[in-house]
Order: sequence, then C-alpha cells, then structure tokens
Amino acid sequence: MSVRVLQATIHDLDALTVLFDGYRQFYGQPADRERARRFLAERFQHLESLIVLAQDGQGAGIGFTQSYPLFSSVRTVRTWLLNDLFVAPQARRQGVATALLAATADHARALGAASLSLSTALDNAPAQALYESMGWQRDRQFCEYGLTL
Repeated sequence: MSVRVLQATIHDLDALTVLFDGYRQFYGQPADRERARRFLAERFQHLESLIVLAQDGQGAGIGFTQSYPLFSSVRTVRTWLLNDLFVAPQARRQGVATALLAATADHARALGAASLSLSTALDNAPAQALYESMGWQRDRQFCEYGLTL
C-alpha cells in the first residue's frame, strides 16, 4: 500500500473527522461526527495540537496521530504527548502506524521537542511491540495516575 504522511491542516478536517470519530468509537464512545469535528476544529483554531495524517494512494485518510505540547520543568525543555494514534481497520498491518509514528517524531523534533511520550493499555501487546521496535522505551521508574474532575 502506498502511504503519504503529512502534517494536517484545517483543510483536512473532513477526512480527520471521520477518522477521529472512529477512534473515539474504538474507545467506547458513541458515534458523534459533529462533536469530533468541533473538537478538531478547536484544536486547529487555537493551534493546540500537532495532527499528522496518513493518506492512501488515492488521497483518502487512513490514519492519524494527535500530539499536544508540554514542558518538562526538571529538564527545562519542551516535550510532546502523543495522545492519539488511529489507523482505519482496512489499513492496519500495512505499515501505516509506523509511518505515522516516524512522521510525528520528525515534526515534533522540527518544532524543538526534546522528547515524545505516550501511554497505552497494559494489555495492548501489539502496540507495545510496535513502539519498542521503533526505539520507544517503557518507563520503569514512574507510575502514571489520573484524577477525573
């Protein structure tokens, strides 16, 4: 499969909306394209995220990543959180996720990032294997916690 990977812009909103809605459904959320579109449009409007889009040979969206800027106070550097990674079911196991991860790292590096971080489910062995095959290292020092507000 031929894959083209690029930094998404507001002009890619229609293709991204379909993918983002599929991503949210994958994680148990109800289908809601309008909500997905509104959320993405706000990220573009406020320059709050880096979205990388994968397209097939015909230009159709087949996957994306979305990353958010952060800072490390201890290291006094900018970092990025790779929060979302999704590949459409018909495009899985064809190198799309690898291409997206590599392009996301390239874009973050170009924006001055010192590192990227991500979280994945403890039982998501395929994703963990992919990340580790690309040089990502599992944190063995810190536990991650969350607080619902």
